[in-house]
This record gives sequence, C-alpha cells and structure tokens, in this order.
Amino acid sequence: MATPTSNVEVEPNIEVQAYGDEPDSAYDSEVASYTTSINSTITDYRRENGRTYHAYKDGSRYPTQETERLDIMHKLTEVTLGGKLNLAPIPEKPKRILDIGTGDKYPDAEILGNDLSPIQPKWVPPNVRFEVDDVEQDWAYHQPFDFIHCRMMGNGIRDWPKLNRQCFENTKPGGWVEFIDLDLTWTSPDGSLTEGHASKRFNNEFIKASRDTDIEPCPGLYLEGWMKDAGFQGVQAEKFVWPVGTWPKDKHLYPTQQKEVGAWNYLQIMEGLEGFTYALFTRHLGYSKAEVEVICANIRKEMKDPKMHAMFHLHVAYGQKPEAATTTS
Repeated sequence: MATPTSNVEVEPNIEVQAYGDEPDSAYDSEVASYTTSINSTITDYRRENGRTYHAYKDGSRYPTQETERLDIMHKLTEVTLGGKLNLAPIPEKPKRILDIGTGDKYPDAEILGNDLSPIQPKWVPPNVRFEVDDVEQDWAYHQPFDFIHCRMMGNGIRDWPKLNRQCFENTKPGGWVEFIDLDLTWTSPDGSLTEGHASKRFNNEFIKASRDTDIEPCPGLYLEGWMKDAGFQGVQAEKFVWPVGTWPKDKHLYPTQQKEVGAWNYLQIMEGLEGFTYALFTRHLGYSKAEVEVICANIRKEMKDPKMHAMFHLHVAYGQKPEAATTTS
C-alpha cells in the first residue's frame, strides 16, 4: 500500500505548462482547485509573538489557534489513506476508542478524545467526549480500549517508548493500536531541493533544534520499532509521500491522489508556517520575531516556485495486543 519515492514523478515542464509568467498566483490557483472542500487556567493561554499556546502543558511549541490547519491536516491524511481514517483491521463496531490528539466514524463506540487544549467543536456526537489532559502523564483509565488511535503527535511527545507502553497496557487483549506520524526531513526526487534553499536550511535547523530540546521531530521513522518493543504483535508499517505542492505527474497514483495530497500539504504548510516556527526559533534559538518573519517569507517564495519539488513522508504503524496479554485494569 505504501507509495515509494521512486514512483513519484515530476510533471514535465510544469512551470511552463501550468504557470506561465505569473507562477505565484497560478500556483495558488492550482492548489485551490484541489482544496475547495474545506471551508479557566486551562484557557489562560500563553501568548507570544501574536500567537496563543497551550497553558495546560506550558512550553508547548504549537499554537492553539491551529483548528483550521488541523482541519486541513485531517483532510490531507484522509486523502492520503484513500478516504480512510485508519488502516488497522479493527472490528466493524468497536466498543471503546481512545483518540490521542483527537476523529470519529464509529457511532456505536464510546470515543474519548484527548488533547492539551479545549479547542474541539462545541457540538459533537453523543458517543464522543473530550478531555483536556497530558498524554505523557501516567494514565488512570479504569477500562481498557478496543482501539487506540494516535495521530500527529510529533513535536509533542518526549517519551515515545513510554507512550507505546501505556497504549499497550490500556488496550484490551486482541485490541489494536495505530500511530500516524511524520518524517519531517524534506527531500526531492530529482535533486531540485538543495542545501542552498532557505526551505532546506530551515528544515535542517528545525530538526536539529527539536532534538536538542529532547523532542523527536521525525517519529514516523521509529513507530514500527517502538510498537514491537512495547509488545504488540503483527506490527505493519506503511510509508506515503507527501509532496509540497502540485508538481507530481500522476493525479491518481494508487492509493493516493498525489496532486491532491500535494495541494493539501502545500496549504497546511502555508497556513501554519509561523506557528511551527515562532516558539522553537525565538525561545530556543534566539531569533527575533522579525528574523522569523524573513525566514517564513523566503520559504513561502520557494514553495511557490514550481521548479522546486520538495516532499517528505507520512508513516503509519499498527499492531495488535496479544490475546493472552493482560491489561492494567
């Protein structure tokens, strides 16, 4: 099911055929053609650089006003997985689900969503409830889950092995756990992204600075190993290409639609670039707000250049708790 890098081809003469003399506006127009389908102490948030951050776990690097970008990420992941929310072969009607990072397509299940801030919609289905909590603390659930789903928690988890162990301990025997996360290393299939690009320099600095602060920014690479170490059996891993933009040749490269995936990815980066950058670069690297704004402007300019064919990867890993295993309850 995975989409290997070698299968992603660049649209020939894309800058001539698609964009003409105004690549910036034309590129945004093509992206829009694929993305038109998305239109207390806890709330005493930390505010920096015009952005608001989680207060429950002060020190979080991603702002809370990310709901629009998270909607885009949800659509992006759904398109990547061929319209699915998960790949694990869970029962048709699971009874109890934990959604870490907080999504729902099982109306008969009791679904618990966990996040650091109360940013969820006011109206939710009656079988869904949300809690504001730090998933890295010791869990105190009284009943195990049929399915635990953890998506896009990179740059938010410091102890991934512990998280995997807690997932294992709180899953019913025979239940499933699935992790979906990224390898944020930007690359290109044709060498068009070089170390001379501001985008690549930023990417290198972001990854190094994250690791210097004990955060793994590319957890997708390690999901399979962490799950096996925690005791899950039959662990399966899938890898998908996320193009940055609509440069891929094939609109429909099974199982994903590469141009549409690239359009949604381009949009979520454009939407969240400052949010990714401000906290890490100002708190930990000593950049000023103005310097960060210059970096972001340069990255945006490069992203609109159809000659740069950047991409990174989404990883999915899922496994089952052995029937003979015990739970913590």
